[in-house]
Amino acid sequence: MSQKKYIVDLSDGEIQELERVIRSGKHSARRLTRAHILLQVHEGKSDRLIAENLRVSLSTVERTREKFVEAVSLTEALGDRPHPPKLRKLDVKAEAILIATACSDAPEGRAKWTMQLLADRLVSLKVIDSISDETVRQTLKKNKIKPWLKEQWCIPEVDAKYVCRMEDLLDWYAQAYDPKRPVICFDERPCPLIEEVRVPIPAEPGQRERYDFEYKRNGVVNLFGFLEPLAAQRHMEVTARRTKVDFAHPMKALVDIHRPNADCIRVVLDNLNTHHPATLYEAFAPQEANRILKKLEFHYTPKHASWLNQIEIEFSVLSRQCLDRRIATQQELTNEIKTWQDQRNTQKATVNWCFLSADARIKLERLYPVLDPKN
Repeated sequence: MSQKKYIVDLSDGEIQELERVIRSGKHSARRLTRAHILLQVHEGKSDRLIAENLRVSLSTVERTREKFVEAVSLTEALGDRPHPPKLRKLDVKAEAILIATACSDAPEGRAKWTMQLLADRLVSLKVIDSISDETVRQTLKKNKIKPWLKEQWCIPEVDAKYVCRMEDLLDWYAQAYDPKRPVICFDERPCPLIEEVRVPIPAEPGQRERYDFEYKRNGVVNLFGFLEPLAAQRHMEVTARRTKVDFAHPMKALVDIHRPNADCIRVVLDNLNTHHPATLYEAFAPQEANRILKKLEFHYTPKHASWLNQIEIEFSVLSRQCLDRRIATQQELTNEIKTWQDQRNTQKATVNWCFLSADARIKLERLYPVLDPKN
């Protein structure tokens, strides 16, 4: 009966449009199925044969006929009928209570809110009679709230001292290169030694390199790093430890070996307890320590502001390009880092630092102390 009542008669333009929809393949499966049904109906095939060919139910073919005849346009015939709007489980007030609860401290005995805990809390507060944890999850997702996640962040103590040290470093970075008074960024980082317990399987066409999840730890060594951005030179040194004495020896090498012709070496470094001029007196005789310190000028980053030390950028490049693998021994690590270092120095790779004090006063205005208008 449906074939007699809902007769599909396609124009040439409609046939071309249906063929274009099918060729593009960029539409939903239901839209493509309807396009195939209409074309096969137009070709004179029976509803039952069409249903078998397309592996759909007979009622689907009949509804597609009906929809085409009653639709205003071909686009409407291929599309889905609009669904009636769903009633909101939570009104505006209830949603606000849910968000405020999710952003509050978790209940006693719990580390964080779960969807079920939040659902139970809404019920206990008589905000709603019942609600599923999935409805809670979708509501929080819509508002971009994830109470099950926490982000670790270092919150610096921002004051006049912070700003003073920041601008001090930014001003040094802005100066022209002076080989007699170079600015050298220094820091250190740990490097774990990890040995393979089984030989990795090398990559081949269609197969990525594979290595065993099991490994052997051979301890942790230390890496001292120097970077002179304006000269595009860096020097890395692997040591077994990072004590005060271990810090003093690279400072001596900086003065006597790496920059012997400099009148004053301005060293940028952080506030680690070993990074202090007094450590040289613990490593060398007073006359020697004094001689070294006369050629060094330490400039410290603000606390929790390692982004101001350009060596951190170089360490990041080193990690990605060289250390992102398993290296078993200190000697192997030393060789690999030296090869990487020499290549970077030959290429004159450096950090293009563009952030100056004038930029900081605009972009980081919130960090600056508020002046008393009475002063």
